[in-house]
Amino acid sequence: MTGGNGTDRGHAHVCLVYDDPAVLHARAVAEVGAGLAAGEQVWLVGSEEPDAVARRLASVPGFVAARRAGAVRLFRVDEAYRRDEVVDPETQVRAYVRATDEALAAGHTGLRVLAEATDLVRTRAQRDAFARYEHRVDHWIRHRPMSAVCAYDRRALGDAAIAELACLHPRTNADVLFRLHAGDDDAVLALTGEVDPTDEHLFATALERADPRPVAGRLVLDATDLRFVDHRALLRLGEHARRHDAVAVLRTRRPATARLVELLDLAEVRAEVVR
Repeated sequence: MTGGNGTDRGHAHVCLVYDDPAVLHARAVAEVGAGLAAGEQVWLVGSEEPDAVARRLASVPGFVAARRAGAVRLFRVDEAYRRDEVVDPETQVRAYVRATDEALAAGHTGLRVLAEATDLVRTRAQRDAFARYEHRVDHWIRHRPMSAVCAYDRRALGDAAIAELACLHPRTNADVLFRLHAGDDDAVLALTGEVDPTDEHLFATALERADPRPVAGRLVLDATDLRFVDHRALLRLGEHARRHDAVAVLRTRRPATARLVELLDLAEVRAEVVR
């Protein structure tokens, strides 16, 4: 799992890609166990009828009693999202903000969600809107007692569509070179991994969907875990900063990255080398 194990607390926003339904079931078992142990309310969202899911999970210790008590809730995907329509990112984030608040009010320590979202991203328009939602909810999860595993069936979507979604998660088992997600402190974004020439279009799409906004004229990116960046990605970043009348500040541990920024002589991009 690139970026760590998504069953622990912290910035627990995971993209799970699967080819075998047994992988999804195993993850559901793990999420129920981890969530109940942590005192969280657990939501399992998918295309199947809840009773069918419940029968498969009946042997998980504590599941039956937890479902009866409301500590585990099972939903069809159209009960938690607008199925076969284009998701409104802000509306969907507000729905999970409300669900998290309600879980806390009911005495739980937080909300843990496993959502099988394949049916919500089958078309280009659906994927565009859902990717924007993924990034916005990532910021919520970064600082609030909610965790989420977003599961996608590779057989139905294909690798290209999967990459569009996976790269906007801090943690994933998908084969993506870079990840663009919520940052810490004053960094509006974190960029990790590698952005090479083959990923220029994917990076541009991810940046457009994330649509980071500057604070006091600065668009700070935490790139301390970025191993390599192609000059084309820096040009894209500069274009985005220019549109918002801002300067993009790339914080990096690599002097070579800072040197590349200097050589490109971009007015809208500055590198800060940190240790």
